[in-house]
Amino acid sequence: SRGSVVGIVGSTGCGKSTLLDILMGLLAPSNGELLVDNLIINNTNKRSWQRHISNVPQHIYLSDGTIEENIAFGIPSEEIDCSRVIAAANKAQISNFIDKLDHGYKTLVGERGMRLSGGQRQRIGLARAFYKQSDVLILDEATSALDDKTESAVMKSIEGIDKDTTVLIIAHRLTTLKRCDKIIKFENNFLYKTITYNELINERS
Repeated sequence: SRGSVVGIVGSTGCGKSTLLDILMGLLAPSNGELLVDNLIINNTNKRSWQRHISNVPQHIYLSDGTIEENIAFGIPSEEIDCSRVIAAANKAQISNFIDKLDHGYKTLVGERGMRLSGGQRQRIGLARAFYKQSDVLILDEATSALDDKTESAVMKSIEGIDKDTTVLIIAHRLTTLKRCDKIIKFENNFLYKTITYNELINERS
């Protein structure tokens, strides 16, 4: 439902990524239909639905521009809302790092972000999603490159986003799912069940 934080777990190849591809309109379901607010998503309205989604994958693409341009990705430089960029960086737990740089948000990231660590690139990807202010936020192993403390801070910041924003999280680290309202656990052959975080912990213990 709208505003839920939903975790998705399961072994490799069990259907997690396929589910996300269907939800993002990248893959048509072989059976049934994708409904959003009781509206069937098809080729006619797929692009409109995709504009509501921010996807933060495990490997973030960065353009050879400034940190600011990479957070407000796709927005012409003269139209970038600087205060919104800073707010997004705060939520993604990367503003302290940026503030210490000589050129701050105007710092060039280098080709494909080569001047940044994996964790820093990941947090810029998260800030990009926060800047977009989408209705649906998808984190596909998006915090896997972060240390435990930073990941915990990022997940806490997700609690502070708009209550109408729906968040879907694929994660292997169980603590990432602690703040989920519910968890979809995939078994083999695309079978799944809905459980709570405590039930998931009990199954793993």
